[in-house]
Amino acid sequence: MMLGADVGGTFTDLVLVVEGEVLTAKLPTSEHQEDAIAAGIDELACGSTVDVFVHGTTIATNALLERKGARTALVTDAGFEDIIEIARQDRPSLYDPYADRPTPLVDRSMRIGVGGVSLPAVPEADSIAIALVNGHVDRDREQELATVIARQQPGVPVCLSSVVAGEFREYERISTTVLNAYLTPITSTYLRALDRRLVEPGIVGSLGVMRSSGGLMDVADASALPAAVLLSGPAGGVVAAAAFAQELRHDRVVSFDMGGTSTDVCRIEEGVIEVSYERSIDGYVCRLPSVGVHTVGAGGGSIAWVDPGGALRVGPRSAGAKPGPACYGQGGTAPTVTDANVVLGRIAPETKLGGRLRLDRAEAEAAIGALAGQLGLSVVDTALGIVRITEEVMAGAIRTVSVEKGSDPRGAHLLAFGGAGGLHATALARALGMSGVIIPPFAGVFSALGLLLAPPRADAQRAVLVSDDDFGPVEIAADELNDEVIAALARAGFDDATVSFSVDARYLGQAHEISVAWRPGERLADVRWRFDSVHRTRNGFDRPDDAIEIVAVRGVGLAAPALTIEDVSQWRPTTEQSDTYCDVTADVGTVSARIVARSALQVGDVIEGPAVIEEVESTTYLSPGDIAVVHESGAIEVTW
Repeated sequence: MMLGADVGGTFTDLVLVVEGEVLTAKLPTSEHQEDAIAAGIDELACGSTVDVFVHGTTIATNALLERKGARTALVTDAGFEDIIEIARQDRPSLYDPYADRPTPLVDRSMRIGVGGVSLPAVPEADSIAIALVNGHVDRDREQELATVIARQQPGVPVCLSSVVAGEFREYERISTTVLNAYLTPITSTYLRALDRRLVEPGIVGSLGVMRSSGGLMDVADASALPAAVLLSGPAGGVVAAAAFAQELRHDRVVSFDMGGTSTDVCRIEEGVIEVSYERSIDGYVCRLPSVGVHTVGAGGGSIAWVDPGGALRVGPRSAGAKPGPACYGQGGTAPTVTDANVVLGRIAPETKLGGRLRLDRAEAEAAIGALAGQLGLSVVDTALGIVRITEEVMAGAIRTVSVEKGSDPRGAHLLAFGGAGGLHATALARALGMSGVIIPPFAGVFSALGLLLAPPRADAQRAVLVSDDDFGPVEIAADELNDEVIAALARAGFDDATVSFSVDARYLGQAHEISVAWRPGERLADVRWRFDSVHRTRNGFDRPDDAIEIVAVRGVGLAAPALTIEDVSQWRPTTEQSDTYCDVTADVGTVSARIVARSALQVGDVIEGPAVIEEVESTTYLSPGDIAVVHESGAIEVTW
């Protein structure tokens, strides 16, 4: 029995796989995340022991967004205490003089500068970051300081920049180390509580945590490196999207995950997920690998509002799980995207979300009606406006991961999932000139399924500086990285790891680099042609006559995942189809749409829009002119 549980801002999704049979559950996310997880396990496993449990968590993300992390101290070189506040010289918003960087996570009084051999007294803290300017090369010095601090403040977690992000660029490395220290106590406390509640009583056999880079880590590593799980949930959906894209033989796909709070998109080409080695999360730089997800505050629970200029806006504020959209009937009164879809008939009022929550159309109409009064529009026109604005925000996100990265979305497929993804996918794909839409099976809990398809993974990196064919430093770094990632996976119980490498290269004089594949034994010319090609694709030009240099080596260790796509991609209908119809407001006006139960679809079935395809955890809307065909995997492929 293998279980994946993805905790989102609005819902907690669970997928249990037992000998090829897939069972699912969707519950409102609880204040304490472990409560919803435990309830879902009780519902699905019925008292049986779950052998493998894989978790995608938002605990670290929420702690950062809500500024509920630990009281953190920073130990660095004397004179560099303010580097996390000075940061880089770029402005958060070029044309907004009032835009400012977020407040540093370490107060000025908690930053300690070290000079010479003595260590000044470190203020009492809940967590301590040690990040020396040359920590990426002088690892022993950071370790010596950690030993001294451990004697001064026993039991307080200490994070070393040489361990967290052992690369050059002192600001990015210090920022990442501080971020990690800030999140360590709350993340480790949560994971220990989960371990006590589920593993110690024997409810689950083993517990793994999804890391941002698209692989799994054990509880001990996740507790020590919480900055590596900041995109834990979205990464699961991207992994599953890549697996289904290969199963359907589509080389170019954009994953589109629309949940209750936000939408996450990511480009996948030739089965390869784009991985970024630096990103900003709520204004804080994190120099750790993560899937190349771009997130916008547009989900089913995103609230529609009127700005001071009288324009209709949607998000980023969300109604969340409680009270949720007005149509949930739980006391919410703010109009949301879900309310708009209910008013337009694209979600039938008889629908029970997650099989348990019946929608209230009257409440949805009342909420949208209040907004319509402010705008001087009808309820239906206001609902259409909410949907169109939301779709434009999401289209912008897709352009960000495709057009802005040198990839044309035309010719690619949109692989849509999440509770609300299927409601907007075809409109988005049409607007962007994409080839079609894929709605995978179990779309409403797809990220939870992806957790079970993800391989155990370990990431490590070393700084080097090579600009000729003397690849000795690269080879030495690769040997160290190989031992490091294999040891990390062995500690978690995986002895079958394979290791691959990449190098960060740039033209001499450039300030930023591009990561390209590298195999031991290759030299500069082998790196050169890959780098020029990627640079040309990403930036529109290359400089074949300019010298390049390599500034970092990266190692990735992977072990076998709990499941493969073949284990879950054989579709079997479970119910009988009963044709019913409902009125739906489309762009062309009110039309009669067929209501289709997805659980009753047979392989090869064709559904013509307008239609509403319903399943327990999600809904798919086909507009007039859409044609959907059921693939043998259970995926629905839509063209027009």
